[in-house]
Amino acid sequence: MRILHTSDWHLGRSFHRVSMLDAQRRFIDHLVETVRERHVDAVLVAGDVYDRAVPPLAAVELYDEALHRLAGLGVPTVMISGNHDSARRLGVGAGLIERAGIHLRTDPAGCADPVVLTDEHGDIACYGLPYLEPALVRDALAAPKANHTAVLGAAMDRVRADLAARPPGTRSIVLAHAFVTGGTASDSERDITVGGVAAVPAETFAGIDYVALGHLHGCQRITERVRYSGSPLAYSFSETDHRKSTWLVDLGPGPADPGSGSGAELSAQRIDCPVPRPLARIRGPLDTLLDDPALDRHEDAYVEATLTDAHRPHEPMARLAKRFPHVLSLVFEPDRAHEDPLASYARRLRGRSDQQIAEDFVAHVRAGRGPDPVERAVLTDALDAVRTAEAAENGETADNADNAENAGAAGNATTAERAAEAAR
Repeated sequence: MRILHTSDWHLGRSFHRVSMLDAQRRFIDHLVETVRERHVDAVLVAGDVYDRAVPPLAAVELYDEALHRLAGLGVPTVMISGNHDSARRLGVGAGLIERAGIHLRTDPAGCADPVVLTDEHGDIACYGLPYLEPALVRDALAAPKANHTAVLGAAMDRVRADLAARPPGTRSIVLAHAFVTGGTASDSERDITVGGVAAVPAETFAGIDYVALGHLHGCQRITERVRYSGSPLAYSFSETDHRKSTWLVDLGPGPADPGSGSGAELSAQRIDCPVPRPLARIRGPLDTLLDDPALDRHEDAYVEATLTDAHRPHEPMARLAKRFPHVLSLVFEPDRAHEDPLASYARRLRGRSDQQIAEDFVAHVRAGRGPDPVERAVLTDALDAVRTAEAAENGETADNADNAENAGAAGNATTAERAAEAAR
């Protein structure tokens, strides 16, 4: 069975206010051509089909076009909802769409109801686990705790129970949208931390022949059988060095000895996605960026320029645009000592979680005395409550109405401030 694994399309997303719709349309063209030319037997889409709970009409039209084209090829497609999608909206019409070979899995209650694919070696049970917001699905899955590891573990218990009841030799695929330990994140993924913990161990998926993951935007291999395809396009400058691709997976027969636990034969290769325009991060004093011949190669790229001048230059964006017409982001980071109190707020927050920002705020207003364990637990509960409320309000997913591809530190600060208010 030849499978094409993709995820995180984020249809409707822009990149620093530049529409990505044409680039997303080119990716759909590439996807359809790959399915046709590589004789793909099934397509897996591991969540975040849309970028927001209520996507713009143009994004819905592109999604509709993609489904029609895939259905027209007669190739089954299995698709789950991610944390950016509205599971309820994405799942509308799932029963009818399934007749065309498009299998939408958006309801956590159906995680043990597989799409059964068949090849010359027998059946493959393909299970779709939509993004599981712990506080919203704990009871439905009878999970012992409201965290990612517990709810995914409970879902996988159901998957294994169903698989065990199937004929011997049945192979297995799981689609999931989660942050698995060992994965490398970028700035463009929304934080899904619960209780201070975001990652789940890869062992959660033990015994599955192939696990198609979504959520992280970099294509990466966690284990031989557990992989992220990553997003087909770059959605932040933190992805400048990413090689955007999909996984083409060949799943062969199961092991000669079913009790060996070695799993079905598997091989995978990366299929590069089209690059609409390269990304570049350049750094230095403005005059250097304008004159350095080594930067010629970036003149047609989307550019993020970090200026290190001691004082803010006059009209830097306009001057940069004369050489780099696609400059989109301008960052000021004067060369100062790290402990300089004038160092930018964004720099101080970079890479810090909502929990850390909230705890830093407590320490700041109390003359250096951070939260004790009880107070830390209150902040954690408040952060979880804010995120869960947002998810519930937007059809079991967080709406990205502001299309905040630059959320970074500013977005974290906003969430942290709301959590601090909830804690009070």
